[in-house]
Amino acid sequence: MNRKRRLFSQLVTLSWVAALIATVPITAAAQPTAQVPIETFELDNGMRVLTVHRPELASVYAGWVAHVGSANERPGITGISHFFEHMMFKGTHIIGTRDIERDLAVIAEQEEVQEKIRAEYRKQRERSRLGEIGDPFDDQYRTPELEQLEQRFRELVEEQRALMVKDEYDQIYTNAGASSLNAFTTHDLTAYFISVPANKLELWFWMESDRLSSPVFREFYSERDVVYEERRLRTESTPTGKFDEMLDSLFWQSHPYSWPVVGWPSDLESYTQAQADEYFATYYAPNNLTAILVGNFDPERVRELAQRYMGRLPRGEQEPPDVVTMEVAQNAEKRMIAHCDCQPQIEVRYHGVPFRHRDSYALDVLAALLNGSTGRLYKALVLEQEIASSASSRQDERKWAGLFSLHAESRGDATPEQLEQALYAEIRKLQEAPVADRELQKVKNRISADAYRRLQQPFFLLFQLMLYDGLGDYQYINQWSEKTLAVTAEDVQRVAKKYFQPENRAVGLYYRKAGTNAEEIPPELAELPEPVRQSIQSELRKIRAEEDPAVLEGSLSQLAAQKGQMPPQYQPAFSLLEKEIGDRLKALKEQPAADDGGES
Repeated sequence: MNRKRRLFSQLVTLSWVAALIATVPITAAAQPTAQVPIETFELDNGMRVLTVHRPELASVYAGWVAHVGSANERPGITGISHFFEHMMFKGTHIIGTRDIERDLAVIAEQEEVQEKIRAEYRKQRERSRLGEIGDPFDDQYRTPELEQLEQRFRELVEEQRALMVKDEYDQIYTNAGASSLNAFTTHDLTAYFISVPANKLELWFWMESDRLSSPVFREFYSERDVVYEERRLRTESTPTGKFDEMLDSLFWQSHPYSWPVVGWPSDLESYTQAQADEYFATYYAPNNLTAILVGNFDPERVRELAQRYMGRLPRGEQEPPDVVTMEVAQNAEKRMIAHCDCQPQIEVRYHGVPFRHRDSYALDVLAALLNGSTGRLYKALVLEQEIASSASSRQDERKWAGLFSLHAESRGDATPEQLEQALYAEIRKLQEAPVADRELQKVKNRISADAYRRLQQPFFLLFQLMLYDGLGDYQYINQWSEKTLAVTAEDVQRVAKKYFQPENRAVGLYYRKAGTNAEEIPPELAELPEPVRQSIQSELRKIRAEEDPAVLEGSLSQLAAQKGQMPPQYQPAFSLLEKEIGDRLKALKEQPAADDGGES
């Protein structure tokens, strides 16, 4: 599979990961007796293995989780967790090269040259601070030493490319009948996953253990540029992306959640091979990993293969450190005013609770009371007052801290201030009076039904186990239902009073920039949670701008493979993406003939 194609499908997949996080918890039906039969064992090196045996399937949905995300980073290397998501597909000592000895020698020389280049730029920055030159990275101030070093580095890059077997890692899996090879990174975890035929499980163990035991970070410096471009497409080129990032930094005062998963631009340009090696040794050791299998396999065979392949990985020399910086208490409301090419809208964020906090279950129920076409926000702001085209809430429980957000997009001439007051009015109702028993039970029933349907799909089951294990406890999938059933109307009222206070919130007001038009919301996306809708709309913009038919065709096949795994409410969005890709492919196929005609 072409690397560029894989990245596109990765972004589509992340939309659905966002859907899982943005909506109600995904777990078994809300009945204390409903359990996912998870078997677990641990290897001598500390690696944990989780299995869910589903003999009726023809495949195995396999993945592994590295317990590391952007929250584990520090200023100077922000985004490096996501960067590793890219680098782990670059091959190993065996895969991806024609001559490993020369390959490694070239990489070592590249790093020597890069260290000299960094030394030159340190001199340039000093000259800039003294006022001798302007921007130290401006071409007009480049020294002859820099020119010579960068020319030598380009020569080494070309030599390495001649040694590489491009995308061999993808190709081996594809030729074996595997599909949906991909990965994603969040604030708290990095996960890698694939679907393999049941008779190819040993191949998966060998492939994954090989890239964990002897990875080769080829194209290290050029891949930094790829990630930088990804950041530009996902953040800087979207109507609200830059402002959403600013709101994150405004909201989180002290916690590492304040920087984006993709990283700050200056950090993306400065990673070194030495930093990457240190990060890998710390966070990709087996004692910081969990392997997860859902599907058709012999449990005893799994133990044997896990011991043979994953058991050869050496335990890390030291345990990965915890995130110790806690978010300080917020004592005053924060506000951000932004003007963008968007429909006027508002987001209100309150500091909430981390994963598994005892109040998280009541907040989950509260979010469900507000959300959906029968939820309080939609009824009040969209149907009754007719001031919003959409309105939703989101309970975002992360490993170390959490947030609860409210979002609404204006309709007609409604202003963000009107939306804000309408949102607060619905919160006050929850604070001032307990929810009626009938409404509360109806919401619990809906949560149960939605969650149960999602569990029937092995792909979603794998995702849930990866997410919950990465957040700190895979058993949550079997424990959540009983605690959610126990939530009372008084619990909902109590958490509404406790967390939804003015001094505990940050407010983002988005106004339409003068002279611009808002982007229309396709009807297929209207009912989806706001973060998911924005992510998919970003994908639609990329589809319409894509010039390579191979990229689009690969993305189309990825969508087809995943579509059957999605709950019904997401099927219209998948159909929309398929249609847009088909339309773009048709336009590209017609374009050459038109160009040829013009030239003749």
